[in-house]
Amino acid sequence: MTLLQPGQRVRHPGRPDWGLGQVQSVVGDRVTVNFEHAGKLLINAAVVTLEVVDDPR
Repeated sequence: MTLLQPGQRVRHPGRPDWGLGQVQSVVGDRVTVNFEHAGKLLINAAVVTLEVVDDPR
């Protein structure tokens, strides 16, 4: 189970080239994130631990 919430800013640890992402929705372990350089993607939070970014700068 993930503690992510819509609106949070995150980064994918294995894909820094995707840039900063904003969580769009969370349904169980399925997290939809809109990334700057990769668009909207569905992430399985049971497999990937997204890094929460407190200060996006």
